[in-house]
Amino acid sequence: MRKFFLPLSALLLSATPALAAGGHQLPLYPSSPFEGTAFSWISNSMIMVWIGAILIILFCRAATSKLSLVPTGFQNFAEWLIESLYGFFGNILGDHLVKRTFWFFGSTFMLILTVNYLALIPGVGTITFLDSHGHITGLLRGGNADLNMTGAMSITFALLWLYWAVTENGVKNFFAHIFAPKGTFTGIMKVGMDVIFFLVGILEIVSICIRPVALSFRLFGNIYGGEQTMEGLMALVPENLAFLPALPFYFMELLVGLVQALVFTLLSAVFLKLICEHSEEHH
Repeated sequence: MRKFFLPLSALLLSATPALAAGGHQLPLYPSSPFEGTAFSWISNSMIMVWIGAILIILFCRAATSKLSLVPTGFQNFAEWLIESLYGFFGNILGDHLVKRTFWFFGSTFMLILTVNYLALIPGVGTITFLDSHGHITGLLRGGNADLNMTGAMSITFALLWLYWAVTENGVKNFFAHIFAPKGTFTGIMKVGMDVIFFLVGILEIVSICIRPVALSFRLFGNIYGGEQTMEGLMALVPENLAFLPALPFYFMELLVGLVQALVFTLLSAVFLKLICEHSEEHH
């Protein structure tokens, strides 16, 4: 039977969620609180993502439960939030693309932001248990501090990017956008530029394949690194004062959570715009 550790003083006094009792280091990989059962496939980071998704669903239902032509209260806030995001991505993608893709960029931004802020709730990471390897690990773990989560979002975007790029440009224009020379050339110059742009196209293919890796590691590294930093700070002082050195960084993590949600979705939108810019002009 697992032994659960509940450092009550740290839970009540510390606003730093990613630090468990004793200043242990945050494991690189998530763990399952249900090891040895039929639910061992559920990790502590998956639980946080599910909670975030449920909160977003409840937010949408609450905002649309009593719709009115003149929005007030919670509906007014929800409309302001959605319209702000729609305008932000519309300035990047254009009117046509944003209509097709906002469902993904808006929901991804909200999910990343919600999961990041859930990880800052006291008790996330401070309530711990012993896993099957005898390591102290958090009962809950920040969802984006799990490379599986950030990798899944990046791969999903990569597949959608390919679909949107092909449907917007057509198969022929899609490959022409990558490999065809930009400009008009004749004679020997045309042959040379065809070779050069073909080689550049191969490099572009490599770049396209690297993008989801870069997106996933950027988000994971920033969130995981922030939690590790606060753990290290708490280990420097007595347990009953552990919250003091980490408190400024805790508020910094509030900003980091927002910035990382913006960076992930912003870069994704820019990648899509770059491949669809000619088709957008046509529309």
